[in-house]
Amino acid sequence: MASFLGVLKSGGWRGSSSGAAGSIAESASDKGAYGDEGKAAVEVSDDGSEGVNPGELTFEEDTAGGMGRHLGVFSCTLLIVGRIIGTGIFSTPSSILGSVGSVGASLMLWVLGFVLSFCGLFVWLEYGTMFPRSGGEKVYLEAVYRRPKYLVTVIFAANAILLGFTASGCIVFAQNILVAAGKVAGRWEERGIALGVIFFVTLLHGLTPRVGVFVMNALSVFKIVILVFVVITGWVVLGGHTRIKDPHANFRDAFAGSSHSSNDYATATFKVLNAYAGWSNVNYVLNEVKNPVRTLKIAGPLGLGITTVLYMMANIAYFSAASKQQVLKSGVTVAALFFKNVFGTKAEKALSVFVALRNVITITFAQSRVNQELAKEGIPLPFGNRFWASNWPTGKSPLPGLIIHLIPSVIVIIAPPPSVAYPFILDVEGYPSQIINFFIVIGLFYLRFTKPNIKRPFKVWWPIAAFYLAAAVFLLVAPFLRPSNGKGDTPPLPYYLYCLVGIAIMVSGVLYWAAWRVLLPRVFRYELEPRKESLADGTVVTVVRSSPRQL
Repeated sequence: MASFLGVLKSGGWRGSSSGAAGSIAESASDKGAYGDEGKAAVEVSDDGSEGVNPGELTFEEDTAGGMGRHLGVFSCTLLIVGRIIGTGIFSTPSSILGSVGSVGASLMLWVLGFVLSFCGLFVWLEYGTMFPRSGGEKVYLEAVYRRPKYLVTVIFAANAILLGFTASGCIVFAQNILVAAGKVAGRWEERGIALGVIFFVTLLHGLTPRVGVFVMNALSVFKIVILVFVVITGWVVLGGHTRIKDPHANFRDAFAGSSHSSNDYATATFKVLNAYAGWSNVNYVLNEVKNPVRTLKIAGPLGLGITTVLYMMANIAYFSAASKQQVLKSGVTVAALFFKNVFGTKAEKALSVFVALRNVITITFAQSRVNQELAKEGIPLPFGNRFWASNWPTGKSPLPGLIIHLIPSVIVIIAPPPSVAYPFILDVEGYPSQIINFFIVIGLFYLRFTKPNIKRPFKVWWPIAAFYLAAAVFLLVAPFLRPSNGKGDTPPLPYYLYCLVGIAIMVSGVLYWAAWRVLLPRVFRYELEPRKESLADGTVVTVVRSSPRQL
């Protein structure tokens, strides 16, 4: 308890700085949770347009340190494609079909996922070109919801840290490796392989960052090749040139057996959107992107467009090569089933190994940068946020941010039974994301109304943003409606449990903020003073110190 209070009372490490490290600026005393610092910092550029500075750090301070700008259009496009083409398209078609009940409804949801993803992409493009710095949603929420101070940052931090894991990808990796080896998936064998993957990726990005980027790009290209091969094979199957006797069977009366439950469609939509997740991946690492505004406007639509075409064709290929019942029973190895039916058992095993090379590397790379940005803003963390904001030990990559990502991933891999873990993780990840999306779109309209002169290199058409907002509202309400089977897709867990878990995580952020910013300062009579300090590698971090309150 004493250590917990110590973390909350001082967000930074009190040790002396080494090398170039040290205090570079110090603000006046913080004026409480609702003080003047909560107001938007408005800057005026040379052309007379207004600019809003999100968070405590200026653009120059926020982009200091690290590897510098080394990601171009090619790397950013692959960063998006590699993140999107991951666990989802090779694994979720089975659970989506199980939720909605028919092949036709399943394909329609994939189309809806494409539409919603492009709407979201355009909203994020407007934000990303207004605020070309790393952090993604964290930056955009801070730009809009500035009072009470730090509240939105802490809520987002709770969601990003507790739910920003790659456990689902690691679990599927383990299952595919076991399929390839011809072994029955034992619970602890699965977990052991999944843990090995997440530890390997953490060390790869943390100790050899340039090798990590190279491997990430290579695997992205490789996954595109695999998916293109699936698509081409699907065309051959539909042409009747393989061992599949009736490849068109699933497309006759395609909507037979469709569910009529809003809950079923909402739950399935979360899984589809999870499969499309990654179109905002570049927004998280803009500090490392060359010419970020131009690169983002090219790489975003290009990356999402490539994956959308491949996704639709791959789903058609799956349903042409297997019966509806086979797809339902395949679980998270639907791509392996496709190759087994078309080419035989040996091809199934080979594909399982290739597909196992998932998007774990790409997600981990981006999420660690988000964690680093949260630490740089002064969020109180154990051992002080100076350590978590640093690029230790290489000076080029945030290993501490990777460790923040590692811890919840390990817990989620170990805690629930693997059979329930994968679909439940997808649902839990999806619900809080929709809450954040809702407030981000509201914030977009708010900024247009209150700050019309902000320089916007890209401006989304407002009906697109409104449609995305309406979809977010539906996805927040529908999961609480009772599904047709009364159980949902993760029995014996209650169908609404993932919503409650997601909400509880965000509420925990509110409670943490209240203890840090309001309760403890009042009880122990101290004030919080933010100050900016520079680390040895040039990274600038906000450290919040406590000082006795003056009577």
